[in-house]
Amino acid sequence: MQKKQTSVDELISFILEGIEEVKGNNINLLDLREIENTVCDYFIICSGTSNTHVNALVGSIQKTVSKNIKDKPWHVEGSENSEWVLMDYVNVVVHVFQKQAREYYDIEGLWGDAKVTTIESSLK
Repeated sequence: MQKKQTSVDELISFILEGIEEVKGNNINLLDLREIENTVCDYFIICSGTSNTHVNALVGSIQKTVSKNIKDKPWHVEGSENSEWVLMDYVNVVVHVFQKQAREYYDIEGLWGDAKVTTIESSLK
């Protein structure tokens, strides 16, 4: 049985749903498609308040994506210390940071040419 081909928009939608489910903070979507030599099409960046919150965000994203479109990340890195967890869904890479790590690494600043969309939580 072949897995149904899902669109990147669907994947992004379910990732955002997973983030919002456990109240991720400061969610940004970076569109990298207009930038040459990028590793993927989109970055989704969000923040958690603690190691526990970061782990909950990662778990919620994986669960929501898996349940809805039967997809899982190709690679997950950083779960050991949970200050910055990277989830690679090939066309979409999710960065889940604790606040101080996000400020230090400044991914949005490094990818300043990307089109940034700030996602307002619908669960307020």
